[in-house]
Amino acid sequence: MNIRPIGGLLVRVIISVVFAGIFYTGWMAVFIAEFRSGLDSILLKAILWLAGPIVTALGFATGIAISELFPGSGEKSKFINIFKWSLAGCAIGAGTVVWFGPMLIVFGMFVVGTASIVLREIIRIRKEQRNVSS
Repeated sequence: MNIRPIGGLLVRVIISVVFAGIFYTGWMAVFIAEFRSGLDSILLKAILWLAGPIVTALGFATGIAISELFPGSGEKSKFINIFKWSLAGCAIGAGTVVWFGPMLIVFGMFVVGTASIVLREIIRIRKEQRNVSS
């Protein structure tokens, strides 16, 4: 069994989680600034709440896209295909946790978002291994 794909998977996932954290921190800074501004715009608050999973998913996808630029990382994916996986994970994670408290969405987004990226990477590695062996 070749251990190299597993090491590459771990590196890509770690980079992806770091970028998701950076993007989430940026979203949270905007959210806190809006909260402290005193604007009581329900529409703005709704847009910011809905933007949380989208921004975090962009971070996950950006991390994977950047890690695919490394030499030997294999076939490059289209950004939208990476983003679809991470958005599904972040949206599902946020949607399941928000009922326990809206500020807990970060945990759901990161757990399920990371799981979606891991699943995507495993599928990609298996597909590449099938193409090599054919």
